[in-house]
Amino acid sequence: MFVTFEGIDGSGKSTQARMLAEALRGAGHDVVLTREPGGSPGAEEIRRLVLEGDPARWSAETEILLFTAARRDHLERTIEPALAAGKIVICDRFADSTRMYQGLSRGDLRATVDRLHDLMIGREPDLTLLIDIDPAVGLARAKGRQGHEERFEDMGLGMQEKMRAGFLNLAREFSARFRVIDGARASDAVAAEVLATVRAALA
Repeated sequence: MFVTFEGIDGSGKSTQARMLAEALRGAGHDVVLTREPGGSPGAEEIRRLVLEGDPARWSAETEILLFTAARRDHLERTIEPALAAGKIVICDRFADSTRMYQGLSRGDLRATVDRLHDLMIGREPDLTLLIDIDPAVGLARAKGRQGHEERFEDMGLGMQEKMRAGFLNLAREFSARFRVIDGARASDAVAAEVLATVRAALA
């Protein structure tokens, strides 16, 4: 099974992905925990290009190409081999993030993202968990980390509000695979709902 986590910056999805992987491993499953952009050596190199530096460093069109290149390498070298070996793959972000951050953030490029996805990636997750949180809370959390990968956080609250609305719209568009999880609770409570949701899907 291919499970992805989505959400705005600071939603807690990375923590939830890690907690889910630990819970499933504890139950005897073979799990690969990975992330985007990244998850393979080549894709991690591209990650540094797109997540660090000036917010205006790349146009949205250039970013779409960079993210798709990273995803293609990740798919070939990490995701597909693990799925072929019967493992559960848990990925922190996937194509839905590109549909939002590049397809929506600076103009309407969603059709471009989808065409490139169909051409170069050609697969969707089996289950997508959207960790939903108030954008102001998420941005405060994300900025509080004080890391180097803050290019998108630096675009401000308006961007995060647009992304949240976009993700909720995606959850309606792809309702068969999306589950919306309230991320405004304690992490253990969120993790319990996440695990129950994934167990139901595995069954």
